[in-house]
Amino acid sequence: MSPMTPRSNGLAALLALAVSLSPMALRAAPASDPAIAKVDAFDDALLSAMKMGGGIKARDRELTPAVQSAFDLPTMTRYAVGTSWSTMTEAQHADLVKAFERYTTANYAHNFDSFSGQKFVVQGVQTRGQDKIVQAQIVSPRNAPVSLMYRMHETPAGWKIIDVIYNGISQLTTRRADFASATAGGAASLLARLDDLTNKLLT
Repeated sequence: MSPMTPRSNGLAALLALAVSLSPMALRAAPASDPAIAKVDAFDDALLSAMKMGGGIKARDRELTPAVQSAFDLPTMTRYAVGTSWSTMTEAQHADLVKAFERYTTANYAHNFDSFSGQKFVVQGVQTRGQDKIVQAQIVSPRNAPVSLMYRMHETPAGWKIIDVIYNGISQLTTRRADFASATAGGAASLLARLDDLTNKLLT
């Protein structure tokens, strides 16, 4: 089981651009910070899905708009694909972004499957160049707090998450490594791989 699931102590963390977990001088999280507001909204959606009951497909439907709002999926997909992205058509890009979105949402729906008093607590934020790092914890009544970091950048649609770092590991960098063999086979191969992984998560 993934260390990201609430059942095993943790928070689901998906996605990329490696960030060092060396000590950082975090400033307190102002309520007006738009990056923090985006993280808070996504965390609230996760808690709502966990509390709603029902099956994984119901949680998947519930979380789809939250994932679309919170994450910069085109940037994340481009990073996960790597250098092969430049050889693909715009239609293939669009198909891959949509498949990556479905896979990302299915992961959260699968990993956040029940509620037992967990809450998310934002601890602070740091500016790194043009990006922001929002540090948070998932706190459970029965388990030690689990730390995670959201790396975010500003888009025309506002601040978006481009990676979640769990225990020093960039989740999207992990995806890039996981998808390397499928990517070598081209867009069709990667699409088939993403669809297969998503279907397995949702069954």
